[in-house]
Amino acid sequence: MGKNLVPPGGGSDNGGHIQAVDLKAALEERYLAYALSTIMHRALPDVRDGLKPVHRRIVYAMSEMGLKSNSSFRKCAKIVGEVMGNYHPHGDQSIYDALVRLAQDFAVRYPLVNGQGNFGNIDGDSAAAMRYTESKMTPVAELLLDGIAEDAVDFRDTYDESNSEPIVLPGAFPNLLANGSSGIAVGMATSIPPHNAHELCDAALHLIKHPDAPVEKLIEFIPGPDFPTGGIIIDGRDQIVEAYKTGRGGFRLRAKWEIEDLGRGGYQIVVTEIPYQVQKSRLIEKIAELLIAKRLPLLEDIRDESAEDVRVVLVPKSRTVDATLLMESMFKLTELESRFPLNLNVLSGGRVPKVMALNEVLLEWLDHRKDVLIRRSKFRLAAIERRLEILGGLLIAYLNLDEVIRIIREEDEPKPVLMARFTLTDNQAEAILNMRLRSLRKLEEFEIRTEFDNLTKEKANIEALLASPDKQWQTVAWQIGEVRKAYAKATELGRRRTQFAEAPQADDEAILQAMIEKEPVTVVISEKGWIRALKGHIADVSGLTFKEGDALKIAFPAQTTDKLILFTTGGKAYTLGADKLPGGRGHGEPIRIMVDMENDQDVLTAFVHDASRKLIVSSTAGNGFIVAESDMAANTRKGKQVMNVAMPDEARLVVPVSGDHVAVVGENRKMVVFPLEQIPEMARGKGVRLQRYKDGGISDLKCFTIADGLTWEDTAGRKFVKSKDELIEWLGDRASAGRTVPKGFPRSGKFSG
Repeated sequence: MGKNLVPPGGGSDNGGHIQAVDLKAALEERYLAYALSTIMHRALPDVRDGLKPVHRRIVYAMSEMGLKSNSSFRKCAKIVGEVMGNYHPHGDQSIYDALVRLAQDFAVRYPLVNGQGNFGNIDGDSAAAMRYTESKMTPVAELLLDGIAEDAVDFRDTYDESNSEPIVLPGAFPNLLANGSSGIAVGMATSIPPHNAHELCDAALHLIKHPDAPVEKLIEFIPGPDFPTGGIIIDGRDQIVEAYKTGRGGFRLRAKWEIEDLGRGGYQIVVTEIPYQVQKSRLIEKIAELLIAKRLPLLEDIRDESAEDVRVVLVPKSRTVDATLLMESMFKLTELESRFPLNLNVLSGGRVPKVMALNEVLLEWLDHRKDVLIRRSKFRLAAIERRLEILGGLLIAYLNLDEVIRIIREEDEPKPVLMARFTLTDNQAEAILNMRLRSLRKLEEFEIRTEFDNLTKEKANIEALLASPDKQWQTVAWQIGEVRKAYAKATELGRRRTQFAEAPQADDEAILQAMIEKEPVTVVISEKGWIRALKGHIADVSGLTFKEGDALKIAFPAQTTDKLILFTTGGKAYTLGADKLPGGRGHGEPIRIMVDMENDQDVLTAFVHDASRKLIVSSTAGNGFIVAESDMAANTRKGKQVMNVAMPDEARLVVPVSGDHVAVVGENRKMVVFPLEQIPEMARGKGVRLQRYKDGGISDLKCFTIADGLTWEDTAGRKFVKSKDELIEWLGDRASAGRTVPKGFPRSGKFSG
């Protein structure tokens, strides 16, 4: 890098036109230029008028074409041509797309363009071609342009220097926050939701009186966004305050729904408002797909009965289905709940990209409004002074009418003579010479005096305004008050559409259950750790086939809505959803694919998770403790370490807790019986010694109620019962060696024969 790029001997032969350039520096410079161009001229809005260049140019071009809100419509193709030819040398389709969006009342809270024809819809259908549609400005766009002809803002040359365009619009309407904006630049993005204009004006008026007002105070006026499509925001006040303070965050927006009674206990749910920027047709398509895939077991059917308004009907599976639970499952799986991000990244002063807080955005808009007021006032003052100069000359002419007429009639060059005779300026003399004869009537003199007096009074008022910042802020406040009146919440356009609510506290487990179709299955695990779920509850599993060298280890009935606990010889518990298991075709899948299980560990047992149950876990060495099953459930593939064991010791037994005593049998065929309360309850650990061995380890343990006696079965299926009195010689304390098992105890050393 950085070496001379001129070919050998080629430097002098081309007249020195080739320059050596450092490639890295050249690329950095060009990419930076591109990045800045994207940030400044495409992606980020100006904080003062809330517009990106393409939108500003569309609105200004429509103004120059005279397409006011009270004028007639013009073809969009004509408007796009004007914008592209005069101001925005980019693709006509991109300009038309921007114009269409400004006219869509479901995309823009306060449309800047009044469209006639097909401008698309909430289903995501696109607008008709620009040759078919027509448009003109709305009163909101006129407010943004208010004062544009009165030197309110700076202008710059257009791309071909044949015309000029405004750098920013006067912006009498709080457009940035009212209509929002979104865009992606190089290395930065912006995402601003729409807000209610009435609320923004209230907050701005408060800031004029209290410029240091914190965001917490402004939230009293602006509780949150106001989306054109309505919906319900379910974020808490603290989250909203934090988002507005930092300029970064997001809003959880839900569809608005109600229950429609069908009589006889039946009902259906009607969705009347959907989240902002969600396409209704795509939303319904997605719900229908979930319905077919049996992911929404509480839902029977979905119908779109929308006309002008949104009306999506959800039919529950039965009248006993809880509507709140059904909707909570819908919110989790579909776009009936969406999150709109907040990233208040805007061009401060039209130049510097900056993430602002809510109060900073409003203060910069207010400063801009004050600058516009001062510039318009100075422009008006200059116009008044020019007019007063002319009126002063005309009054002199009326006072000396005969002399003026004589000079005009007799002098070859009356202008310098008039100027010398009555001490007139060039403008005054020109105005006198341009007077019409009909203006010489007496009434005209009276009108000129009245106009002179009125303008003198107005001039004094403007001078007083320019001299007093307090008066300037009063005027800005009055202008904002007028905007608030025009877009008050009492008007149809100004009413708040998005409401606020707290999300109902629904049980997460119940919601998850509501998302799974409940069906009976039989879970089968092989010796080598392959798992599958066969449809239905199968009583006889002897006919199941396995891979060569493999055999059945565990099989048990479950429901697809159940959670399964897998417990390994390494003392780890893993959780699997029964609905996620591979089907009965083939031999299933290895458990190690589904969970992160160590290679030196095997599945000890598996069972349906019951959060209310407690288990005794025991290691080969005879250590054990009681653990609540709720403490075994793991949310990740890594599982949860429950029992701490180190090789050669392994987890050996998992037995449900019941009764009041425990019988433990060792491989040395000695048994000890002791009270259950002697075993501690823990969430994780090594446990305590249950029985002491010289060699060997634990064989089996059983919980039972001592009053009912201890039972077991031998290999022949015969049942044995030892009463409390008969167990006296085995009764002892935990960690004792015990006595040889009673007569008739199975040779396997297991209580089940």
